[in-house]
Amino acid sequence: MQPSSLGLMRRAILLALAASALAACGSSPPGQVAKPAAHSPAVVTAGSPHPYQLYTHCGIDEARMGTRYFKAVTPLSDGHGNPPPGWGNPFQRGTMTTMSPTTALFTDQAGHRVLFRLRPGATRFQHLCS
Repeated sequence: MQPSSLGLMRRAILLALAASALAACGSSPPGQVAKPAAHSPAVVTAGSPHPYQLYTHCGIDEARMGTRYFKAVTPLSDGHGNPPPGWGNPFQRGTMTTMSPTTALFTDQAGHRVLFRLRPGATRFQHLCS
């Protein structure tokens, strides 16, 4: 590559990074932080457990698998917007298993089990964590 091509490529990369940063900054109301994407596969096979990091920082109430959003059937918290005792914070490592097209089950080595139901048509988390 010629020096001028490298300079253009560097500028394009910097602009793309800056645009991503600005887009992320504008996606949440002031004083609130959006839930990070959990490590989940884009395509999930029913009945097959996949490694999953459940976001627990503000309690256990939502999960995202690929582009689909789920709500805990029985949300869990300590009553003050934190995960209950015995849960990791901000994440709990475990597995997520798709039980049906609309349900998924999170389990971990500590014995936690949380059933989630699909939120049809959802494109983001319902709650933002502050």
